[in-house]
Amino acid sequence: MARSARRVSVRGFWRCRTSVPVWTLRAALLITAIILAYQLWILFHIFWWVEHNPSSSAFMEARLNALQDRKPAAELAQQWVPYERISIHLKRALIAAEDARFSDHEGFDWDGIQHAIDTNLRRGRLAAGGSTISQQLAKNLFLSSQRTPWRKAQEAIITLMLEKIMSKRRIFEIYLNVIEWGDGVFGAQAAARHYFAVSAAQLSRQQAARLAAMAPNPRFYDNHRGSRHLARKTAIILQRMEAAELP
Repeated sequence: MARSARRVSVRGFWRCRTSVPVWTLRAALLITAIILAYQLWILFHIFWWVEHNPSSSAFMEARLNALQDRKPAAELAQQWVPYERISIHLKRALIAAEDARFSDHEGFDWDGIQHAIDTNLRRGRLAAGGSTISQQLAKNLFLSSQRTPWRKAQEAIITLMLEKIMSKRRIFEIYLNVIEWGDGVFGAQAAARHYFAVSAAQLSRQQAARLAAMAPNPRFYDNHRGSRHLARKTAIILQRMEAAELP
């Protein structure tokens, strides 16, 4: 009897021991399936947007929710315009200001990333970013503004998808139409109307350089349009614009 009871006890012990890995495996498979489904959902949207224009973005929806928390009737200012109806000055200004190697790299500017790291270490704070236009678009279309390892990893995956599926021109066209340019202001057309009362096609070199200078911190500059720092950045971009290589 003692031996039989011991066998039952041993079997029960191993049954308890093996039940944990089984549930762990199931949970891991479920998480993997969810992650894979999310990647496929993103991939579908990117393929769709090769020929169709996005009606919104994750960042636009987040900003709209924030605005409507303060004012329920608030709406975003955004109007899609095709690539050829956007001033060449704005295209050159943004390339010069945000991603000078845009036409050459495959989504990541490693020299720019290293420069940003060196600058941040030297200043002891997050003073510079190394994100390319493709990375910024990946974040704006699908992700939150939180700075987490998961978000950065997902941003890299989406950036690779964008670069493999879309042409550089299409990436830039979408970027020009969804980039934030003020409090509730998105895209080149809305920005041109908001700041200069002209269309995106009519922007001058000076106006385009100013908009490009505002891009890293648009809501701040929307409320501080006389900033000396903004004027200095605008002047630097004007000097660099003609060398910008467009896709």
